[in-house]
Amino acid sequence: MFTGIVETIGTVSALEKQDDTSSGGGGTSLTISNAEEILGDAHLGDSISINGTCLTITEFDTSSFKVGVSPETLRRTNLGSLTKGSAVNLERAVSAATRMGGHFVQGHVDTIATIASITPDGNALTFRLRPRDKSVLRYVVEKGYVTLDGASLTVTKVEDAKGDKEGWWEVMLIAYTQEKVVMGRKKEGDDVNVEVDMVGKYVEKSVAGYFEGQGGGEMPVLEKMVARMVDECLGMRRGCNEHM
Repeated sequence: MFTGIVETIGTVSALEKQDDTSSGGGGTSLTISNAEEILGDAHLGDSISINGTCLTITEFDTSSFKVGVSPETLRRTNLGSLTKGSAVNLERAVSAATRMGGHFVQGHVDTIATIASITPDGNALTFRLRPRDKSVLRYVVEKGYVTLDGASLTVTKVEDAKGDKEGWWEVMLIAYTQEKVVMGRKKEGDDVNVEVDMVGKYVEKSVAGYFEGQGGGEMPVLEKMVARMVDECLGMRRGCNEHM
């Protein structure tokens, strides 16, 4: 579990494709350097977020560490496009003493989004993102949270993919944040890892379970709810008329 507050930016110093050792996991092994800030209390097997992807430390020294990235993770994230010298967001897993400055982040990437546009607004930048999997848009709400490359950000605007609309959302990065996360260095057309707020998923499942518990039919339950709300509104209006 993570918070989405990036602790430092590391650098890919080495990568080995098709690494079949225990450190590589059968996919690509990454060595991340410039990470001394987060390795003071590191242990083998610790979870660490790299661009929002929860991975396991398999080797480390005072300033660098190694992780294995499985073929499935390479397919579902932007880690497969990393090259030597790429910058990556890093965050250690939460501890009992961690300040919850962002939101609950699992490190499980839901989809990849492409940066459609970057618009300056004073010294801030507004990023518009289009997700590869449009279904995640139902979990993205204005003023809600979204995790982009492991950074917890606030959604400023959303357009759902309905009719001829492509579907996108926007976030704004202030000048300080631009310097602290890799997204501030990206350009139009680049990809970012996306994890939507898991609270939305739990709410959706709970609501679906409620309707299924009512006999599997959604419409009768919805009709009763709407009818009750209409009756309450009409009752309030009648009360107001009687006192006029």
